Amino acid sequence: VNDIEMYYAVYGEGEPLILLHGGLGNADYFANQIPAFAEYFTVIAVDSRGHGRSTVTETPIGYALMASDVLALMDYLEIESASIVGWSDGGIIGLDIAINHPERLNKLVAYGANYVPEGVRADTIGDSATFNAYIEQAATDYVRLSPNPDGFEAFLNNIGNMWATEPQFTEEQMMGIPNEVLILDGWDEEAIYPEHNFEMAALIPNAELTLMPNIGHFAMFLEPDMFNSIVLNYLSR
Repeated sequence: VNDIEMYYAVYGEGEPLILLHGGLGNADYFANQIPAFAEYFTVIAVDSRGHGRSTVTETPIGYALMASDVLALMDYLEIESASIVGWSDGGIIGLDIAINHPERLNKLVAYGANYVPEGVRADTIGDSATFNAYIEQAATDYVRLSPNPDGFEAFLNNIGNMWATEPQFTEEQMMGIPNEVLILDGWDEEAIYPEHNFEMAALIPNAELTLMPNIGHFAMFLEPDMFNSIVLNYLSR
């Protein structure tokens, strides 16, 4: 799709649920979620362009481009509309789809997302030991999975440029989202200001806000049972 080879894996049966990982990650990072979600949904776990096993072109990676990849994959799989659980960059891709193609989206769960770069803490990269450990893990996984295993530094620069300048959604765009959205995050976020989650939930008309206690950007790994319970409860209502 869109001049790339896009990796995806399908599990379970039911209404379609697309899982979109965070920046530098891959679909395997949902290992704690897939068995739980696949009991109720047809789960499609995706590697975004340039991430994991998916290829990339010379075009700089951006949220709009990755959102168009997801829509192209949905077309390929003949999925008219789906719910999305997006973590970090995956949540931002979900917001892009909600803004520009709401008819393709049922519900969105956005964990650790932001709608403007100012929502990201200034001390995330470099000062957070947790985030540094994540980048090290992502680098190791990139070499293991990528069709271009020597390209991590260029890939990291590409994603870093995106993080510094995107997304740039307007308040009007956020207020125009018609879909049901759960803004989900942890109170102890290493990356996103908690106030930013409140702001997003206030802007989106049909949004709910849940902040998990004693956890930050990586609840999927560190508190999977609580994360899964919150998400399944929201999607099943």
